[in-house]
Amino acid sequence: MASTKITVLNNGSLKIDGDFKIVDKEGKTYNLQGRPIVSLCRCGLSANKPFCDGSHKNHFEHDAVAFDLPPRK
Repeated sequence: MASTKITVLNNGSLKIDGDFKIVDKEGKTYNLQGRPIVSLCRCGLSANKPFCDGSHKNHFEHDAVAFDLPPRK
C-alpha cells in the first residue's frame, strides 16, 4: 500500500511526499510533471499558488509542533 507523508515546515510550506494527486475545486488534476515531492503554499504570498515559490521568506512565522486536535463533535 502506497503512503503519503505531509510535513509542516517551520516558517514555510507543507511538503507532500509519496503517492498523491492534487486536484482543483472542480476535480481537475494538476500536472505535477512526475514530481514525487511538492510543497504547498501556506503564507498566501506565492505567485504560483497552490504551490510554494519561496515568497514566504522573512514574511511568515509558524513554529511547526504537532499537537492533538480536540475530539470530534
